[in-house]
Amino acid sequence: MNTFNIHEAKTHLSRLIEDAANGEPFIIAKAGKPLVKVSALTAFDDKTPSRIGFMAGEFDVPDDFNELGKEAIEDTFYDQS
Repeated sequence: MNTFNIHEAKTHLSRLIEDAANGEPFIIAKAGKPLVKVSALTAFDDKTPSRIGFMAGEFDVPDDFNELGKEAIEDTFYDQS
């Protein structure tokens, strides 16, 4: 894998991006220290996992879910004895 300093990468960026898109990734370095790797996106990279509904059907929520423990909560926070 080829390594280019920042100045060289800026000078030849169009060609380097084209090469990376064709399967030749490269590294950009600053003062000889590698900073980033540039490579083509793959079909896998385009798929972002969906978190909404990922556990659909795994468990049932009771109809009175929002009322569970209501009396204990009211007694704890609203008891004006």
